[in-house]
Amino acid sequence: MAILGKNNSLEIIEAIDQGVLLDGDQLGSILLPNKFLPEDYRIGQKLDVFVYLDTNDEPIATTQKPKIMLGECAYLKVADVNKYGAFFDWGLPKDLLVPYAEQSYKVYPDLYYTVFMYQDNATKRLVGSIKLSKHLNEYNTNFKVKQQVDLLICGKSQLGFKAVINKTHLGLIHHSDVFKNIRMGQKLKGYIKEIRSDKKINLSFNLPDAQQLGSLATNILNDLKQQGGVSPMTDKSPPAEIYQKWNVSKGSYKKALGSLYKQKLITITKDEIKLVK
Repeated sequence: MAILGKNNSLEIIEAIDQGVLLDGDQLGSILLPNKFLPEDYRIGQKLDVFVYLDTNDEPIATTQKPKIMLGECAYLKVADVNKYGAFFDWGLPKDLLVPYAEQSYKVYPDLYYTVFMYQDNATKRLVGSIKLSKHLNEYNTNFKVKQQVDLLICGKSQLGFKAVINKTHLGLIHHSDVFKNIRMGQKLKGYIKEIRSDKKINLSFNLPDAQQLGSLATNILNDLKQQGGVSPMTDKSPPAEIYQKWNVSKGSYKKALGSLYKQKLITITKDEIKLVK
């Protein structure tokens, strides 16, 4: 069964002047133009193709690899903006339309935005949206704490960076857990750090266990002793500085400091941490 917006393995059923016709089942015969045909093709052979609608809204196949698939998100460049909406370059001759109704803010040509692609129920066309929360779930359904996931960085807020999780959900990486430079559209591995009481998802790039935090705390104590009992690196220090010295997130560093503080081994002020004598 052929699916619009997806890769399909379709059988060649007929050769015509423009190319070959593929068996699209419920979509009917689908043209694969000559320029995409292998030289040694044969009738009955199956080809891996991507199916979408041409300018006449007829299904057409290509062996080109689009930058986005149905039900997925991608970081795409705006090719043009007109009265119908914004048109994004998704790697195919016909740009992907994001109608104004699917724009939560104004977009500009030549800039990049995270786009979700879906099929419009009325027209059956493949269209895009930058209203990610309209199409992706912001609340946990099946993730577990400490589970490794695929992330696509899609936005930024006062609290941290927003990310698409496994193509289906949205989550947040707090600034305190960002210990390296990240950019919009970047794909990274991450972890489910916490499922909040409202079922929203907090993310992290690493999840040190209790043993690792204990080792970090021991290393902090040893470092303090070597520096005369005082260090300017507090729980308010920038994440990048913490990562450069300790190779951990700010959140992990704060937990280790908290452990030492509860044990009354250190004192913490806004300017320094100090060994308790």
